[in-house]
Amino acid sequence: MTAAVFALATPLEPITESDMGGLSGTVLDVVERLGALGVGLLTVAETVFPPLPSEVILPVAGYLAERGRLSLVAVLVAATAGAVVGAWLLFLAGARLGRERSSQLLSRLPLIDREDVERAMDWFDRHGPWAVLLGRLVPGVRSLISLPAGASAMSFSRFTVLTAVGSLLWNAALVGAGYALGTQWQTVERYSGVIDAAVYTLLGVGAALLIARRVRGRRRVRSSTPPP
Repeated sequence: MTAAVFALATPLEPITESDMGGLSGTVLDVVERLGALGVGLLTVAETVFPPLPSEVILPVAGYLAERGRLSLVAVLVAATAGAVVGAWLLFLAGARLGRERSSQLLSRLPLIDREDVERAMDWFDRHGPWAVLLGRLVPGVRSLISLPAGASAMSFSRFTVLTAVGSLLWNAALVGAGYALGTQWQTVERYSGVIDAAVYTLLGVGAALLIARRVRGRRRVRSSTPPP
């Protein structure tokens, strides 16, 4: 057990030849400093704060595993454990606050709209507990599905198992993509600026759409409110 914890937390020697910058470079720096433990911590943050993309975190970890700098098993274990811990936090929030209050609280976060939360709620209502497994494979629903699961008093053990299985499948796909690209990473690194620009553009577009949607919602409320 002690050896496993040590392996997860062992920092890596920095990749001095890497000139990767932006979000990808930040992820690479965190994982180099903290090892597989960094992958787990970043996955916790990504699960609780969905706009932080796992599509950047996990391929970078897969690349480091292919280069022999991290254990592939350690990466998958850390990423899955991080996803489960993050899901626990949202599950407990849903159980303690209920659907309405937890929805209001989460919808106040940047880049998360009330309609996104309600979409996860509706997904759970349609598919039941299995939505936890299926939802972990659907962008935009992956993290938020934990809220209705907690609010519906779903079995904690069942939630944990389904979350772990779904998260492992998602993580394995993204880590595997980074692992497969490991031998071609010089090419990927060359275009890391383009990748970061694409991520930032998507986040910017998402923010703009969210603001526009909220403005339209407020206008509808004002137009439907009778004058005094």
